[in-house]
Amino acid sequence: MEYLKTEKTDDNILVITIDCPDTAVNKVSSGLLDEIEKMLDQKVAEARGLVILSAKEDNFMVGADIDELKGMQTEEEVVRYIEKAHNILNRTESLPIPVVCGIHGNCLGGGLELALVTDYRIASDSTATVMGLPEVQLGLFPAAGGTQRLPRLIGLKQALPMMLTAKNVRSKKARKLGLIDEITTPFGLKTAAVQKATELARNGNRQKTRKRSLVDRLLESTPVGRNIVFKQARAMVMKQSHGLYPAPLAIIDSVKHGYDRGIEKGLKADIRRFGELVMSPQSKSLMHLFFGMTDLKKNPLKEKAVTTDKLAVLGAGLMGSGIATVSIGICETILMKDITLDAAAKGMQDISRSLNVQKRSGGITPFEKDVRYGKLVPCDNYLEFKNTNLVIEAVFEDLDLKRQVLKDVEAATGEKTIFASNTSALPIHAIARDCKRPENVIGMHYFSPVHRMPLLEIITTDRTAEWVTATAVDFGIAQGKTCIVVKDGPGFYTTRILAPLLNESVFLVEEGAKIREIDRAMLLFGYPVGPMALLDEVGIDVGAHVAGHLGKAFEARDMKTSDGLPKLFDNGYLGKKNKKGFYRYVAPKIKGMRPADEGVYSILGNAQRKAFAREEIQNRISLMMVNEAVLCLEEGIISSPGDGDVGAILGLGFPPFRGGPFRHIDSVGAGVIVKTMEDLEKKYGPRFKPTALLMDMASKGNRFFA
Repeated sequence: MEYLKTEKTDDNILVITIDCPDTAVNKVSSGLLDEIEKMLDQKVAEARGLVILSAKEDNFMVGADIDELKGMQTEEEVVRYIEKAHNILNRTESLPIPVVCGIHGNCLGGGLELALVTDYRIASDSTATVMGLPEVQLGLFPAAGGTQRLPRLIGLKQALPMMLTAKNVRSKKARKLGLIDEITTPFGLKTAAVQKATELARNGNRQKTRKRSLVDRLLESTPVGRNIVFKQARAMVMKQSHGLYPAPLAIIDSVKHGYDRGIEKGLKADIRRFGELVMSPQSKSLMHLFFGMTDLKKNPLKEKAVTTDKLAVLGAGLMGSGIATVSIGICETILMKDITLDAAAKGMQDISRSLNVQKRSGGITPFEKDVRYGKLVPCDNYLEFKNTNLVIEAVFEDLDLKRQVLKDVEAATGEKTIFASNTSALPIHAIARDCKRPENVIGMHYFSPVHRMPLLEIITTDRTAEWVTATAVDFGIAQGKTCIVVKDGPGFYTTRILAPLLNESVFLVEEGAKIREIDRAMLLFGYPVGPMALLDEVGIDVGAHVAGHLGKAFEARDMKTSDGLPKLFDNGYLGKKNKKGFYRYVAPKIKGMRPADEGVYSILGNAQRKAFAREEIQNRISLMMVNEAVLCLEEGIISSPGDGDVGAILGLGFPPFRGGPFRHIDSVGAGVIVKTMEDLEKKYGPRFKPTALLMDMASKGNRFFA
C-alpha cells in the first residue's frame, strides 16, 4: 500500500499508520480512501482491535485534498467523492471491534471527522497538536459527518462555534470538552493507543457518555431548546457576514436537519449540500485565496537567503514590539532599541504579555516562554549592533528621521547587515537616498496588529540586492506571514490602492452622503469594516499624513483628491484615539453601529444630507481600489494578479468571497466593470477613467485567471 502501513501486535491489535506519499502532511484523497476501503475489506475482520496513527512528524491529518476538490468540474464528481468518505467512516464507526485514534500534530477537517468515528481518542501533549474543523474558511462545511457527530459528542453550544469560526483547540481544552479522552506524550502515543485498544478488546467497548450541565440538557434535549441555540447562531452569522457567505448558514442548517430528522438523514443531506457548496462562486473564490497563500509560502529565492540569528528592532512601540513578538521563535538574539531603556523595557513588557497569552493557550510551554523572553536585549544605543543580520526600523513615519536612523545603523553595522523599513507609504529609495549601502535597504511593511495580520508587504528598489530580498522573504515566511514582493513607488501596493478608496469615501461625505450609510453599504458589499470606521481606527491624523504624501502622485494623473482629512485633523479630529472622529465614541450604539459625529458634516461641506443609492456607493468606493490595483499590475508594482488578490484581501480586507480585485473583475466581467467606470467618469470626472490594461481586457474578452 502507498498510503497505509499496517502491523499486528501479539494481542492481535491491528495498527494502521497513515503516511500519504510525496507530501509532508496527510490529506483525505481518493487514493487514501481507496486504500482504507481495501484495508477494511481485507484485514480488520481478523483483528481484535484497531489503532489509527500518523507517520508524519507534526501532522495527523489536515483534511480534504483541496487540489483534488478544485479539479472536480461537476457536482456529481464531488458527491461521489464525499459519498465514498461517508461509506468508509460509517463502516469504521460500526466495526464490532474497538477503534482507538492516536493524535499528534494537526488534526483538522476530515482528520478530525475520522477521529470522531473512533471509540477512544488519545492526543499528545505537544504544542503542535491542535484539533478543528476549518472548512468554513474555504466556503465549505464539515460534510464527512462533522456537523452530525461533533455536536452529539461535545454539545451544541461548544460544537457550533468551533465549526462556524474555524476555531482550533489544543489537547487540554479538547479533553475538557470531551473531544478526546486521554493525553500522553508524543513518544508514548503508540504504546498508549495499543494498550487502550487491548484493554477495550478485553473488557468490551466503552459506553460513550458525556457529562452535561442542566442548562445544556434543557437546550439540547428538546426541539424548543435547540431552536433557541440555532436562532442565536444564525443571528450571530448574519450580524458578522450579512448573509454573504453561504457556508456558515449551511452548517447551522446541517446540524438542525440532523437533530430534527435523525443522524442518518442528516448525513445523507450533507452529501448534497456539500456538492452545492464546492461549486459555489464563494467557495471557488476562497479556494483561489487558499492556493494563492499556499504558493506565497514558498520562497523562490530560498537558496540565496541568509540565516537571521541576530535581529534588531528600532522602536519598541506597538509595531516594534509586535515585530519582535513574531520573530522571537526564529532568532537567537533580538535587540530592542528605543530612545531610552525605559521605553525599550515597556516594549518588552508588551512582548511578555503576549508570550503569557501563548503559554495559557498551550501554544508554547512555560519553559519555551522563558527561553523566548530571554532572547530580548533592551538598549538605547547602537553598541550591541555589531554582527546583526537584520535591522527592522519601526519609528515614526518621518522621512528625515528614517534617514538618520539608517545612517546610524550603517555606522554601527557591517557590510552584510540588512536594513528594513517598516513604512506604509514613504518611498524606500527616498529613505536610502544618502546611505552607503543602498543594496542592503528594503521595505518590510507590517500591518497592525502584527501578531494577527497575516500579510507582509516586502518592497524592493532598483538597487536592492537579490540576496537581501531572498532573506527578507525567508524571514517573513518564518514569522508565519504571507509575503508579497512589490516594487518601490508611492504607497507601494496596499497603501496605494487603499488611498483612492478612502479618498472616494470622504468625497461622498462631502457630497452629502451619511457616514453610517456609507459604512453600511460597504459592509453589505463584504468589507469587514466600513471606510469611515476604518479611518477612525487607523487615525485621521495618519490618514491626513498619507493623503498629503500620495495626493501629489494622484493629482499628477488628473485624479482629484479631497482635502477633507487635513481639515478634520486641523479641527482636532484624530479618530478613535481621542474619541473624536467620524463617529461618536462616548454615545451608545444604535442598531450595532455608533452614531455619526454631526460636526464632521459642517467641516466637510454642510449639514444637509441626501440619499445615495447603495449600489452607487459600493461601485464608487470599490472600483477605485479595483482600478488602482490593475494599474499597479500594469506598472509592474506587483508581479501577478494572484499577488494583488492576496495583498488586497489579507492586508486591506477586500471581501474574501469575491476573491480579490482581479478575480472580482473576472467574475463580474471586465466589460461590465469598464462600462460602470465610464458611466462614473462622465458623472464624477477623470479619476474614474479605467486603466489601459482593464480596457484592453474588456475589448478582447480576456480574463486574469483561466
